[in-house]
Amino acid sequence: MFKYNRTTLTKLETILKQHEYTVRYERGNFKSGYCIVENKNVAVINKFFDVEARINILIEILGTFEVDPEKLDEASLEMYHKFTQLDTSTSQSQKG
Repeated sequence: MFKYNRTTLTKLETILKQHEYTVRYERGNFKSGYCIVENKNVAVINKFFDVEARINILIEILGTFEVDPEKLDEASLEMYHKFTQLDTSTSQSQKG
């Protein structure tokens, strides 16, 4: 399990950065709280969201593309596994 704090947010941003994504926090009228500019690998997140919402959005964004473990350093890979285990256990509990 992980905590919803700035450290976790920074670790998620690092995972995206290691996949050549730029994370920006901007004002906007995003229906889902974020916008991804695919051809430029830019994720724009509503800057008025609190830390917990930002973390949840970054986890959601990570689920939209194939994460390459070879691009991640050891700490990022460990953090990514925590998020994927959480996602798997959440999905299984919703099915049962």
